[in-house]
Amino acid sequence: MSRYAAALSQHPIPAHAVGEIAGSLLEQLEGEPPDLLVVFASPQFVGALEDMTAALRSLLEPGVLVGMTAAAIIGGAVEIEGPPALSAWAARVDGSVTPVGLHTVNTPDGPAISGWPAPGTGAEDDAIGGAHTLLLFADPFTFPVETFVERLDDDHPDLQVIGGLASAATGPGANRLLLDDELRSDGAVGVLLAGAPTVRAVVSQGCRPIGSAFIVTDAHDNTIRELAGKPALERLAEIAEALSDGERLLLSQGLQIGVVVDEHQADFGRGDFLVRSVLGASKQDGSITVGTSVGVGRTVQFQVRDAVAADEDLGELLSGATARSALLFACTGRGERLFGTPNHDAELVEELLGPLPLAGAFCAGELGPVGGRNHVHAFTASLALFGD
Repeated sequence: MSRYAAALSQHPIPAHAVGEIAGSLLEQLEGEPPDLLVVFASPQFVGALEDMTAALRSLLEPGVLVGMTAAAIIGGAVEIEGPPALSAWAARVDGSVTPVGLHTVNTPDGPAISGWPAPGTGAEDDAIGGAHTLLLFADPFTFPVETFVERLDDDHPDLQVIGGLASAATGPGANRLLLDDELRSDGAVGVLLAGAPTVRAVVSQGCRPIGSAFIVTDAHDNTIRELAGKPALERLAEIAEALSDGERLLLSQGLQIGVVVDEHQADFGRGDFLVRSVLGASKQDGSITVGTSVGVGRTVQFQVRDAVAADEDLGELLSGATARSALLFACTGRGERLFGTPNHDAELVEELLGPLPLAGAFCAGELGPVGGRNHVHAFTASLALFGD
C-alpha cells in the first residue's frame, strides 16, 4: 500500500526551511526514503535552490525528485501568498516512477521537443510502460505546453496530464524547474506514474453558465459569427438584458464561454464544458473571438466566474470523492484575489477530503483533463487525488 507525507516550512532561511521539511517527512515516513519527492519553492529561494535540493536529496534519498518555483505555495490547509515558503510532498508507491525532462530545440523543420522518446521506435512505449498519469511542470515562456499536451492526447489517449506552469517570474529565465540533481530555467519536467497508486484528476473551472446553450451555426477557427442563426453578439445582448445588475457586472469583468465536450449528452451541466475566455467582439459583423477553435455544430454556453461559482464548483466536484493524499495546482488568479479570504481552495480540500498530506502551488496555467482530453486551463483548481 502506498504511503504519503507532506510538509510546509515558512522559515525565510533556506537551511532552516530544508531542515524543517526533511525532519517532518522523515518522521511521517518513519525514516524510509520516498520513491517520489515533489518540491514547490517561492521566488525568494531561487538563488539558494540548488543547495536546498541537494540537501533534500542527501537527507531524504528520494528515488525521483521533481518540482518548480511558484508565486505562492500550498501546504496542508495553508496557502502562502507573498512570504517565503517551501512545500514538499513525498510518496512511497508500489508502482513505477519515471522522470521526464523536456526541452524545445530548433531543427531544420522548425521547433521540436527533445527528451520524449520518438514514436515508432519502441522507445516511447518502453518509457511510458503502461503509465496512467504524467505529473508535468513547465516554464510558460520556453515550452509549448499546449502543443505538447495535444500531441500526447493523440498518441496516448489514456494518459492523463496533471500539473501546472511555473509562476515565480514575469519573463523567461527566472523560473526554476527541478529534476533530480538538475536545476533548469527552461523546458518542462515531470514524472510518469505506472501501476499503484491510483490517481484521479479533478479540474474545477470555477464558472457558472448564464442564459441558454446555443448551436454554433457560423464560425471560422476561433471566431464565432452566429449562434442558432443569429449574430453571436445579438445572442449575448439578449442574455445580458435578462440578467440582474450583479450578473451584468460579472459579465463585464470577464466573460467566458463553455464549449460542450461530449455532444452526445442530452443535458449539459457542471463539468461538461471546456471553459475559455471571450477575447473580443466585432460590432461590424456581430462576431465574437474566443480562446479556442470552435467548429460549426458545436454547442456553447456563455459563462461567468466569481467567488461563489468557484466555491460551489470545487465543492461539488469533491463531494463524495475520496483520497489518501493530494497535489493541488491553483491559478494565481484565485486565492485572496478571488475569494477575499486566505486558504480557500486548500481549506476546502482539507474539509471535504482530509485531513490528508497535501502540497501544491499557484500556477500560471493549470493542467488537467476535461471530457477525456488533457488541456491547459486558466483560473482553475486542478487536483491529483492519490489512492492506494
